[in-house]
Formats: sequence, structure tokens, C-alpha cells
Amino acid sequence: MSSQENTEEGKKSLILNAFVEMCSGHQSPGLWRHPDDQSWRFTDIEHWTDLAKLLEEAKFHGIFIADVLGGYDVYKKSLDPAIISGAQWPVTEPLSVIPAMAAVTKNISFGVTVSTTYEQPFHLARRLSTLDHLTKGRLTHWDRVGWNIVTSYLDSAARNLGREEQLSHDERYAIAEEYLEVMYKLFQSSWRDDAVRLDREAGIYTDPSRVREIGHKGKYFNVAGPHIVNPSPQRTPLLLQAGASKAGKLFAAQHAEAIFTSAHAPAVAKKNIAEIRQTAKDTFNRNPNNIKVLALVTPILGRTEEEAKAKYDDYKQYASLEGALSLFGGWTGMDLNQYGDDEELRQVESNAVKSTVEGYARFSPVNSKWTKHTVAEHVSLGGNGPLLVGTPTQVADSLEEWVTEAGVDGFNFGYVLFPQSFKDISDLLIPELRSRGLFWDDYAVPGGTYRENFYGIPGQKYPLEEHVASSHLWSAPKDESSELGEHHIGGDFEDNDVSKQELVSIIDDAVGNPDVLDEGSGDSAAEWNILELDLFLLLFSPVYTCNSKLGR
Repeated sequence: MSSQENTEEGKKSLILNAFVEMCSGHQSPGLWRHPDDQSWRFTDIEHWTDLAKLLEEAKFHGIFIADVLGGYDVYKKSLDPAIISGAQWPVTEPLSVIPAMAAVTKNISFGVTVSTTYEQPFHLARRLSTLDHLTKGRLTHWDRVGWNIVTSYLDSAARNLGREEQLSHDERYAIAEEYLEVMYKLFQSSWRDDAVRLDREAGIYTDPSRVREIGHKGKYFNVAGPHIVNPSPQRTPLLLQAGASKAGKLFAAQHAEAIFTSAHAPAVAKKNIAEIRQTAKDTFNRNPNNIKVLALVTPILGRTEEEAKAKYDDYKQYASLEGALSLFGGWTGMDLNQYGDDEELRQVESNAVKSTVEGYARFSPVNSKWTKHTVAEHVSLGGNGPLLVGTPTQVADSLEEWVTEAGVDGFNFGYVLFPQSFKDISDLLIPELRSRGLFWDDYAVPGGTYRENFYGIPGQKYPLEEHVASSHLWSAPKDESSELGEHHIGGDFEDNDVSKQELVSIIDDAVGNPDVLDEGSGDSAAEWNILELDLFLLLFSPVYTCNSKLGR
């Protein structure tokens, strides 16, 4: 069963990823203190290769590695709470570990967060294309690897990279828009598919006529090109994006193949998901069903409800509330340290704080009180997504609710204990999902690229034809022998009554005598005949690239 096939009426197979970061605890700060947690081993290569093997055995689609470029220093206006609690601190670089995980697996794919705010596109394109080659297409562009397009949100990251503070929100998205234009040109149009010849007899490694500069000159980037790496299995990685602002949703509607959403309940996510898909259809002529949405959830599973609740109570003892408030401060820009321990946050002056906490409280008991301690407890296990505590049946019911109510296509599973949370998902939850026809038994395309398994379509290595990246694709003509100097005519003539030789003869006659195609006289008639000839060539040759008027 592929990710697009249904085994029961009205049900679709889910896309499942593990959601991690190269730090301790990730979305559950302080859990590194638990005796069964191993997340503190994140600097050991075996830590990651063992995870990759575990998740591939369970048939996960991918491992998604988040990243930050600065510390969480909004809470108490200090980095100390994050440093002390280990709240995503320290954190190592995610791209480096992917080749090791790819070397011990064959099918599972790898997604990684990269920032378009502080990384030059030429440099990043080189690194991603390299990884796409090394993983044989298991990166999200890149053969089996994926990337998450983000605009950085931490001022601390800006200070580490030459700025006093972040650029404005909308300008970061304007940069990202041009950034992707450059990346598409490098990935898709700088090399023709068949540029590398490896012709030992002629001594030609790469045909220079099939490699070209991109000549990009824009507001933010000037990139001459050509791309320094030959086309990788996917050319452009699968494009993942997260953003709920107006600019973020417009960006996702045009570029995203997958959207990462973090919301407390299906009803919260539903509106944003529907808006993005509708904009994709109305503004960018995309099939809204081709934009897949992955929701962050963190399951705590037990064979019985009592066992699951006992685990939850056990884990809470190790959670760092200071670390949780550090993460909250970084995510929202709000320092809750200014409020009293017993102060109801829905009654403070700050509209931003009130609206954020109202979002949390919306699905809590009516008379509950929301203080900074309540917020800290809420995000201390599983971060900014829902925590699903229960049996495999109960958690699967919740996941189905997300699918039916919000329209999501899959989930990024966070963890509380590493790797035990993923072992529980593999051993307890996935069998339940399979029994409901909600998860595949094996990869749709064994050994395939990320995009092939993501869409469940063998051969779908490149972005879908409707995607903006596809408009940049430089592919080889169907029939190389049809090239005629700089004016080359390609295409498949098998279904046409006119042979290539006859067509060339017709062209020669028409150029020499415009009246061949139409009776008439004078310049206007000749101009009309040449236009007819252009149309004729387009009908017969999908890769017709002659200059206007055949060079006249």
C-alpha cells in the first residue's frame, strides 16, 4: 500500500516522520535527566545511525531534523535558563549526520531545516545537491532528502550572523522568494539532464554546451552560475515549509510540497490549511490535494490507559519548566518572567500574551486558570503541539480526527524519551494504524527517492509538472539527432505523417518562399506566413528553440 492508496473506503495512508533535533530533549526540555532517556548522546554517530535503522524497520517515511542558529534568550532576557536546562542547547549542525544515516539504510528519507535568511543560495545548493547524490535521492531535493524552508525567527541568530536584530518579517519572506528563484535556476536549469557524458573514447567528461550560467541579478542576490554540481536524483529537494502568517501562507501556496503545522487541536489548524490549499488552486493553478500537510504530535503510549497515564506522570517529574519558558519565549518573543506566579495571563495588558494563551486555553476546562506555570507545564512535554496520552487505539482515534477534521496527510512525531518514544510508536501505534488501513506495509518505491515515496508515484523524482520549479527544468530533447546547429528541432515524430527530413525541407522552402504556406503578396503576407510556420513548428516540435522569425 503506497502513501496515496487506500485500503478502506474514505481512508488514506498516512505520511509519518520522526521529528528530532541534534540536541537533548528537543521539544521536551529537561527529559535528558530521565534514566531511560538517551537524547544527551546526540554527539555520537551511533545515536543517529541506530535511530535510522529503527525507523526504517518500522517503515517511517523520513526523519526530520530541526535546527536553530541561536539560543533562546527572550525569557528573563538571558540565555542562562536555556543553558542550564539544556533547552535546545547545545545544538549541533544537522546536515553533517545525514550521510551516516543514509549509509546504514536504503529507504528512509531525511529532511533538514535550512534558513534562507543567513545562507547564500549558491553555497546551500552545492551542499544539498551533494547530499542528494550521496543519499541516492533520499533528501528532500535531493534524492531522498528533504529541506524545510524557514526564515529565521531568533534575534540571537541575527546577532551571530552580522546583524543586531532580525530583518522585518515580510522582508525575510521577500528574501526567501528570490532565494528559491535562484535555487530553482541552479537545481533545474543550469545543467541539462544528459550533460555528463563520461565519453572515454572522445575524452569528454561533460558536454560544455549542456551547462550554462544562470545569470541571476536581483534585489538580494547576484549569482552568475553555473551550478557547480551536476544534477542529483531529485534536482530540487522536496520542499517543506512552515508558516502561518499571511506572507507565510502565500509562500507555502506557491512553493511548498509539504507543510509542517503545529497547532493544539484540529480545529485550530483547519482554517490555515484550507486557506493555503485554496490559494494554491486560485492563485498558482496547483492541485490543492498535492500539498501535503504534516501535523506535529507527541504520543505517550501504553498498552493500557493506566500505563500511558503512569508514563505521563513519570515524565512530568523530569520536565524543566524554566526550559519550557525559554522555548516559549523564543517561539513567541514573549517574556513571561514579568508576570507573577499566580497571575491570570488572559487578563494582562499585553494583547499578544492574551491571544496566545487564549489559544492554549481554548481546549482546556472552562474554569481553568492560565498562569506562566500553566503555560510552562503545557509546553514542557511535546512543545507547541498536542500531547496524545493513551492506548494505541485512543491515539489512533485522535490521529484520525486530525485527518478528517483538519485535512492533514500525516504527522511529524515528536518524542519525550529518546529513543523509547519511537520504539513505542513502532511497536504499539503503527500496528494499530495498519489494522485500520492508515499506514503502508512497505515503501511504495523501495530504494526510491524521497519524492517518489512521498507521493507514492514511481518515477516522480522531480517536482510535479504544476510546481513552479518545473518551469525551470532543462531536459534533453527526446531525439538528440534532430538538433540542427543552434536552431534545433526535437520531439517525437512517430505519430506524425511528416518525417524529419520532409519537415526540414518544408522549413527551407518556407523560409525561401513564404507563399508556400499561404497565397499573398507583400511584407504583411510574408509576416503572416512566418507566424504560421512558427505555429507549425511548435505543433511538431515541443523543444523548438529557434529565434523569433527563424533568425530574421
